[in-house]
Amino acid sequence: MKKGFTLVEIMIVVAIIALLAAIGIPGLLRARLNAAQSYAQATLRAISTATEGYAAANNGVYPTSVTTDLYGADPKYINKDYPVDCTAASPCQGYSFTCTLTATSYSCTAAPQGALAGKATTYVISTGGLLTP
Repeated sequence: MKKGFTLVEIMIVVAIIALLAAIGIPGLLRARLNAAQSYAQATLRAISTATEGYAAANNGVYPTSVTTDLYGADPKYINKDYPVDCTAASPCQGYSFTCTLTATSYSCTAAPQGALAGKATTYVISTGGLLTP
């Protein structure tokens, strides 16, 4: 008596595995995209909160640099220098961050990079904390 699996049994197992992969992989990719977009929104809100906090402590004058005024302050208004640390060449969670800051206003953008480019949303936050996709 021979022991082992028949070709039909192996084909059934392969078909079941393929079916499970077809169901699971798109959901996993969608979850990764949603997580990256949530990270971008949360990061922009953190930058906005830090910027508004700086303005509140400085008579309504907004910072003119994330690096020196927010990240370089003692104590820090923000824990990471996002425009310097998260660039198109070195994105964070698939996003790069850029900020335009003046003494009277600010605007920061989170743009998807790499595998997320064209699939994820670009977000912008501006003076007053208005976040727009």
